[in-house]
Amino acid sequence: MMGFSYGNGVQASEIQGVAWQKARASDAFNNCVEIAQLASGEVAMRNSRFPDGPALVFTQSEMLAFFDGAGRGEFGFVTV
Repeated sequence: MMGFSYGNGVQASEIQGVAWQKARASDAFNNCVEIAQLASGEVAMRNSRFPDGPALVFTQSEMLAFFDGAGRGEFGFVTV
């Protein structure tokens, strides 16, 4: 998949033509992280409390590594 590549810290409002997805498990105030698949194949992530704020952009490999680690409980030290 090819497309324009955005850099980290790009304003999320500048990323056009994507559908931001929020987890169904977001809290009653809809506070959550949202992700969007970019035309480049990368994944953008933003804070739903600041939808026009900065977005982080990750490669598919980076996201797969994160999801694998989260699924294995490697980030269990983070408490909320």
